[in-house]
Amino acid sequence: MAFQIVRDDITRIKADAIVNPANPEPVYMAGTDSAIYAAAGAGKLLEERRKIGRIGEGEVAVTPAFDLDAKYIFHTVGPVWQGGDHGEIETVRKCYAGCLEKAVELGIESIAFPLLATGVYGFPKTEALLTATSVFSSFLAENEMDIILVVFDNESFELSGKIFAGVNEYIDEHYVGGKLEEEYYAGSVYEERQVPFPAGEECAEEAPGNAFAGETYGNAFAKKASDEARTEEAPCEYPGEAPDDESDDRIRRERIRKERLKRERLSRERGNFVGGGMQSASAANPAFHMGMVPVPPPAAACAPLAKMRSLDDVVKNISETWSESLLRMITEKGYSDTEVYKRANVDRKLFSKIRSNRDYKPKKSTAVAFALALRLNLDETKDFIGRAGYAFSPSSKFDLIVEYFIENEVYDFMTINMALFEHEEPLLG
Repeated sequence: MAFQIVRDDITRIKADAIVNPANPEPVYMAGTDSAIYAAAGAGKLLEERRKIGRIGEGEVAVTPAFDLDAKYIFHTVGPVWQGGDHGEIETVRKCYAGCLEKAVELGIESIAFPLLATGVYGFPKTEALLTATSVFSSFLAENEMDIILVVFDNESFELSGKIFAGVNEYIDEHYVGGKLEEEYYAGSVYEERQVPFPAGEECAEEAPGNAFAGETYGNAFAKKASDEARTEEAPCEYPGEAPDDESDDRIRRERIRKERLKRERLSRERGNFVGGGMQSASAANPAFHMGMVPVPPPAAACAPLAKMRSLDDVVKNISETWSESLLRMITEKGYSDTEVYKRANVDRKLFSKIRSNRDYKPKKSTAVAFALALRLNLDETKDFIGRAGYAFSPSSKFDLIVEYFIENEVYDFMTINMALFEHEEPLLG
């Protein structure tokens, strides 16, 4: 697991050690401290805590976990926030680092943290989160341990507009939702016309590459032609509207021009299976640019290829697998196995399975995590995850978030996982 963020009640987390944001004196107060005492058994825990006495800021003390699903409770005292100029961040770093050192000393394998000092002590949650992940990242680079960061509510993890504003802008610009067809092929801007094939000929619904499966070519082409004709003939006219002045006229012209470019791009990306090859609808028939309904393609356009490859031919030409590609690039880039699997946020056991099995099939999040660990650019990443059978999609927020960070050459899994968590997407590794 290495590092994981969860939104839950920390008293329900199963880990070897649970970290408690403690009061310096042997008493408990409201919030996470009180919840941990209640879940562990307040009487038993308080009695053990009194044996320890006062705990100073940044220090760590250990008690049994009693009724919690854990072995130990680590009690650590954070600072009261006084604006950040009184060593508060350094003290919180000391709390996190001290707990991790204690965990190594006790030989435990997993530890769960809340966001320390963010309750009644008033430490800002964004600063607390960045401090915590910075300490975790440094620790995991040198150690093997499962670290779970537990946030209790949405307010604890509201980072939009603070450190990840660019991610949200990128998603807004590139995200294609479930209403893509409705956006491009319905509404007042479009006027569908039924133009059947001569003699009722029609492409099969399952024809690969047919952008409008299940429709006649004539009908599909007519949608495009109708819109092009409307655009060329009346570039400023919307139903029920008339331009009030030259400014409105220009605005409407620009809106229509952009819509046309979007539709042409969509057509190119989807393509039409014309003449045995992939072509955009407008390229396949120049009539689109003349505002005319094109002549439907001949029936041969829907015919199967003259010669199909045999299964033996296909199998003989398989390239290297995802696992083989991973191991090759680790060697080529001069990385060690350890630094790559740690940067990918996976443990040694999983990497051993990958190394020993050339046909290993990773989860998509794992495949992407290793692409980031290898510092691949976007084209290299697409090829790499494609060897595991995956691709990026404009309708996946997970994919867009990863693309955003790759394009900006940010490969730190902590940073990317925080953005993924904020958008309720699967984490890397």
